[in-house]
Amino acid sequence: MREFTEQELVRREKSENLRSLGMDPFGHSFKRTSNSQDIKDTYEVYDKETLEQEKHEVIIAGRIMSKRRSGKAGFMDIQDKYGNIQIYISISDVGEEEYELYKACDIGDIIGINGWVCKTNTGALTIHATKYTHLVKALRPLPEKFHGLTDIEERYRRRYVDLIMNENSKNIAFIRPKIIRCIQNFMDNKGFTEVETPVLTSLLTGASARPFKTHHNAQDLDMYLRIALELPLKRLLVGGMEAVYEIGRTFRNEGMDPKHNPEFTMMEAYLAYSDLEGMMDLTEEMFQTIGREVMGKMVYNWCGHEINIEGPWKRISMTDAIKEKTGIDFKKEMSLDEALKLCEEHNIPVEEHQKSLGHIINLFFEKYVEETLIEPTFLYGHPIEISPLTKKNPEDPRFVDRFELFIGGKEFANAYTELNDPVDQLERFEAQLKERDLGNEEANDIDMDFIEALEYGMPPAGGIGYGIDRLMMLFTESDSIRDVILFPTMKPRD
Repeated sequence: MREFTEQELVRREKSENLRSLGMDPFGHSFKRTSNSQDIKDTYEVYDKETLEQEKHEVIIAGRIMSKRRSGKAGFMDIQDKYGNIQIYISISDVGEEEYELYKACDIGDIIGINGWVCKTNTGALTIHATKYTHLVKALRPLPEKFHGLTDIEERYRRRYVDLIMNENSKNIAFIRPKIIRCIQNFMDNKGFTEVETPVLTSLLTGASARPFKTHHNAQDLDMYLRIALELPLKRLLVGGMEAVYEIGRTFRNEGMDPKHNPEFTMMEAYLAYSDLEGMMDLTEEMFQTIGREVMGKMVYNWCGHEINIEGPWKRISMTDAIKEKTGIDFKKEMSLDEALKLCEEHNIPVEEHQKSLGHIINLFFEKYVEETLIEPTFLYGHPIEISPLTKKNPEDPRFVDRFELFIGGKEFANAYTELNDPVDQLERFEAQLKERDLGNEEANDIDMDFIEALEYGMPPAGGIGYGIDRLMMLFTESDSIRDVILFPTMKPRD
């Protein structure tokens, strides 16, 4: 058992004192009639004299964040869901018994206040207390007010304290569900149906990623946590649902950095009879809708860049983008040996499973182009080797009808004109197995049930996947993915 600090011992003693007075240190229900935001919205316009005459009564509750006492009266600030509000309390208003409770309270305790709204001589909106109710005793002290949780790791690990001390963290926590609700309303209004698909799967499909593995005891079956939402959603297109989307947790057993968390939120959407252009238009409109309806602005300062999401957004092919930066034209016919020589000349290492023209084009893109795409950019025309689920470009079958959205040099979305040819799809799956044999741990399995579904006929379609956490980073101007996930994956404390 850990040793308590001096402050913690004092707080535990106060907790026992409350019990000796017949009070539960951890309280019971408390009926509120208002909150800090409603009080400010309603009464800020009143002058001091009017408030004193009308004495509007309120009942609120919150956590004590500061306390200033002098003799038989004092002030404190309490915090609720919406922010802080000042309380004035005196022995003449609440009586000696309740004033003694106030005297003994600590920063971090949760209390209830009955009172009326007033303003101080300096114009600060305040609740003049007429009744003080102890609700919860905090057995640990909060971090020091002006520094809060200075250890960033502890901020993420003890998010509950971070939310108390850090107004920006609390704002992000409330903005995130508003953005998700905006996305849902946007998609619903476009005629999409929100669905749920399995988190546990027996095959590794839908993306290139290393999975988390688990075991189903009843069926004695090894399974994966899903790495993507794609194939079940496309089965629903076969079934005639035509426009579907899902927002859900996805899991990839990969490294952690400011852009990646092992479990993250994705949205994937599929629209029958659409294509790549349709997904571009949908994406641009969705981002701009979030900007207008939730954030109220179109320009964001993110990761050292000023990002303007007003349209129209730039659209450029991968080969043209590489040519702009290097002068190399990968669109022209080129042998593998010629491409490997270019890699050698540009100091780009190539692993065994990457020895194809398509993979080499992607390596050049990652080195010379990716981090330069600052303003919202749709990058399309990926090589077929790195896009196993995408329809071939009818004009040049070396490439596919796919785009990625880049903002601030980071990928935000991945979209396809969906592959619906079961023969072609099976060949792509088989090519993935060959890559796995060459050492690609992220290669897909063959999903024969999905091939069977395609054989019944899937309509031409556009599909897209969004990293919701990265989208949140942009709109909240957060540099780390851990700032926009309430409980990011963390190593256990020592």
